Formats: sequence, structure tokens, C-alpha cells
Amino acid sequence: MVQINPDEVIYWSLGETFSINETIVNTWIVMALLILLTWISTRHLSIDPPLSHMQVFMETIVSFMKSEIEEISRKSPERYIHFSGTLFLFISVASLLSIVPGYRSPASSLSTTLAMAICVFFAVPIYGIAERGASDYFARYVQPSIIMLPFNIIGEVSRTMALALRLFGNMMSQNLLVAVLLSIVPLFLPSVMDLFGLLIGQVQAYIFSVLATVYIISGSFADEDQKEKLSPRGVRE
Repeated sequence: MVQINPDEVIYWSLGETFSINETIVNTWIVMALLILLTWISTRHLSIDPPLSHMQVFMETIVSFMKSEIEEISRKSPERYIHFSGTLFLFISVASLLSIVPGYRSPASSLSTTLAMAICVFFAVPIYGIAERGASDYFARYVQPSIIMLPFNIIGEVSRTMALALRLFGNMMSQNLLVAVLLSIVPLFLPSVMDLFGLLIGQVQAYIFSVLATVYIISGSFADEDQKEKLSPRGVRE
């Protein structure tokens, strides 16, 4: 029987209280690979040519992420690149590794996508308070009146859940489709779908990180400034 959810594959457990499943192990693999790539690309940094291929590759990725953040926020991307860039790289690399036989992206687990969405949930007020101050930031929840407080809180929570479920649904559906095709046509077609899944994974990494950035930016500016600060490309909640 093919296991669709990586949470269901348990590698080690301590009674019923603690277990290490496939999601956790694959997450560790992504983290280790990102750390290794970072070390390799930064150990011989240079501003004079010739630059190493790895440095050029990493600088290209970072420049792309910075340009996207700057286009969305119309501000210096340095403040947001660390958080939004980490989300993008994690989901992107996890998706790319899916081409390895036996590996499934931890983003196909609701526990992983919910954890990342919760990070975004807390990042919004952290960045907002740092930009606007605590009193000005929390005042937005009672505007235009105190009656809006519960609705604004519900909106924040539902937005977090939607962010998690959107990524989980897309990644899980990819695993499910490959598993079904593998049982019907076990040779060529699943491999094609894996390659197609790589493209889907990169798109989802981009969407998740862009939405996270938009949420953070929207909480960092006063309401009257948001229309001027957000990108005119139509990126909206």
C-alpha cells in the first residue's frame, strides 16, 4: 500500500508520545542541504572576477528574490529578504529533491505547511510593530470601530489557515496523482508527472513567499499607505 502522507511513515518512536516520521527526516535533509550549499557558496566569496559558478548561481537567486520583494514593497528588500527568502528556498529545494526516488517533499505534510504559516502569522506583527510601533500596529484591529476587533482577528487566523492549506493541497495532490499513475502505468508516465511536479513546486514556493511578503508589508504600513506601497501587479490577499 502506497503511503500518500509522509507523516504516516514512522522511522522511530518512543511509545505514543514521541516519534520521528518521514516528514521530520526529509525536513532535516533539506535543512542540511541548504546549510551545505550556503557554506560552499560563501567560503570563497569574491568581488573580483572570475567568480565561482556557485557564487554566481546563489547571487542570481538572491538578486531575483530581492527584486521581487522590492517590486512588491517599494522599499529596500534587505529588511524582508531573510524571512521571505528562507521560505522560498526551503519549499523550492524540498520540491526539487522530489525527483530523488523515495523522497517526498515535507511540504506535502499539513504539519509542515501549518508550521510555516504560523511563522508568517507571528512575523506579521513582529515586522509591523518594528515598523509602526506597538500602539499604532494594534490600533488597526479596532478600526474603524471596536466592533471590528473579533472580525479582524478571525481574518488573521483564517488567512493563516488558507496559506497552509493552499500549499498543502497542491503538494499533496501531486503525490496522490503520482501514486495513482504509478499503480496504473508503472513506468513512463509517473516520471513525466514527477518532472511536471518540479515546476508546480517552484510555482508554489514563489506564491507562498510572495503572499507571506504581502501579508508582512500590509501589516507594516498604515492603511492609507498600503495602496501606494504594494506592487501594482495585482498581488492582493
